[in-house]
Amino acid sequence: MPKVDVYDIEGKKVKSIDLKEEVFGIEPNEAVVHSVLINYQANQRQGTQSTKTRSEVSGGGRKPWRQKGTGRARQGSIRAPHWVGGGVALGPKPRSYNYTVNKKERRLAIKSMLSSKVLEKELIVVDKLDLKEIKTKEMARILNNIKAEGKTVILLPEKNDTVQKSARNIEGVKTLQVGTINVYDLLKYKNLVVTEETVKKLEEVYA
Repeated sequence: MPKVDVYDIEGKKVKSIDLKEEVFGIEPNEAVVHSVLINYQANQRQGTQSTKTRSEVSGGGRKPWRQKGTGRARQGSIRAPHWVGGGVALGPKPRSYNYTVNKKERRLAIKSMLSSKVLEKELIVVDKLDLKEIKTKEMARILNNIKAEGKTVILLPEKNDTVQKSARNIEGVKTLQVGTINVYDLLKYKNLVVTEETVKKLEEVYA
């Protein structure tokens, strides 16, 4: 059973807690993590790219020259794909890139990433994250105290405007809630800062 130290916002160790093996102590499955990551990125695509076909560009209603007798190749329209200013053949059109992956795969990918954070010692647990007011400087001080250096994602058990607004202007720091956790951000950000309450919520949801 994995064990981690818990710190207060001053960076002092207050205790150690045991983490559930089935959430924070599994063998990370890289294949599933990759599959879910590709799915997440595909679902983020807008799919709004578009080119005009020969029927959509203007002009070209008249045959440019007669069929025979000019010595030139026969042409039916100046808006055919091989003409400058013509339509695009087989170009991209608006479409959806969305597809779904198995729910069990998504859960396994999240658990794999959480377990990986524990293995790499990139999981930082604080007893609580209560700020009296919205203050970026105070949040930066707390992150410095708990040695969350580099890109950091703060995972909250639920919406907390004070914490979220205090962290939003710090470069390389992002806040998420347990309900919005995703593989992409867990891979992108090095440190994962969680509270004891967040750990309990994750164990409730993913155990």
